[in-house]
Amino acid sequence: MSSEVREPAGAVTDAAGGGWADLPGDTALTIRVPEVNPLVRTGLPAHVTVLYPFLNTSRFTASTHADLTNLFAAHAPFTLAFTEFRRYPGVLYLPPRPETPVRALTASLTARWPEAVPYRGVFTPPLAPHLTLANHEGPDTYQAAYDALESELAPHLPIVGRVDTVHLIVTDGAGGAWRDLATYRLGVRYGVRPTTEYGSSSHAG
Repeated sequence: MSSEVREPAGAVTDAAGGGWADLPGDTALTIRVPEVNPLVRTGLPAHVTVLYPFLNTSRFTASTHADLTNLFAAHAPFTLAFTEFRRYPGVLYLPPRPETPVRALTASLTARWPEAVPYRGVFTPPLAPHLTLANHEGPDTYQAAYDALESELAPHLPIVGRVDTVHLIVTDGAGGAWRDLATYRLGVRYGVRPTTEYGSSSHAG
């Protein structure tokens, strides 16, 4: 999920890659926000990362998907609002409001799988929930470039999206595409649904 936090690499990469290499079988859990897709300049669907990295697929057991289904079923659907721009070095993003339900999902996952350390422990504390709009500019250009981009995108805010699913995505390795592995319903003991390609990037995010 690396399009969000190319941070250590000069910005903040997102869920799967901020300056570190994604490994074959790396997974992440993300929330899609299709209402924001027209604003995103990363080449990925608009998303808020719940947990990157999650377990490598080599560590999945027969019960992993069932455990995830039950965990997400215990959380009710919620609504997120995106009302303002913020920046990390090299990154323009939207903070979701409220953050609480996203943080609650992350907390449940890391309580169940404590070995799944957010962002591999690179950020202390871990990055706050965010939806990356752009992360292509370097340290000498991003301020002016994102001033212009904010002016262009500002008329589209606020944006509100309903969240009732969480996507499990997987990569074949650094620089490869991320694709959907399963979709989990919030508040519903429904099972998992296989889905389609996520996009190309060095991360999920």
